[in-house]
Formats: sequence, structure tokens, C-alpha cells
Amino acid sequence: VWRAPVQASVLPITDRGGPYAGQVRDGLRAKGFRVTVDARNERIGHKIREAQLQKIPFMLVLGDREAEAGAVAVRTRSEGDQGAMPIAQFEKMLSEILTTRALKP
Repeated sequence: VWRAPVQASVLPITDRGGPYAGQVRDGLRAKGFRVTVDARNERIGHKIREAQLQKIPFMLVLGDREAEAGAVAVRTRSEGDQGAMPIAQFEKMLSEILTTRALKP
């Protein structure tokens, strides 16, 4: 994860999720994470599949429920759906992963 060019991709389900996706991306980038937004007008399954093919470690799926709750639905490339969690919890999880991996030889 720590060596991946893109550590997470934000995938809004609809066009309404675009502004929230931008906020999530900007907040994560401010913390030093490498994050992109896939705002194309494609089905969410297609966006997830392309992120998996690009070997992006984390996919953050955003719908109306997540936007209202200030959360993200987390999917990992290797383990699949991890469920919804607050953004702060995801930031903490990603920071811990990056810290432990960076210390290994």
C-alpha cells in the first residue's frame, strides 16, 4: 500500500456524490495520502473492476447515505467489502497500515 502510486480511489455512485467525493479526496490528500476520484458516468461495478485491475489498494464508494453520514464504504482490492466507516476511522486505518509497512525492510 505504501508504495502504490494511488493508495485509494474515491468512487461516487451518482453525479450527486461528486462534491462530497471532492471533499473526501481533498481531506485525504491534505493528510498526505495519494487519492484520486473516478467521477466518470459509469456503473459502480465497472468503476470497481477498473480500480481492481489498476491494483488500487482501497476503493471508497460514496452514495447518498455515506454523504449524509460523513462516511465512506471501504473496499479493498484483496478482501472486498469492508463496510461503511467514518472518514476519520479510515484515515487512522490507512495511517496504521502505511506506518507498519514503511518500517518493514
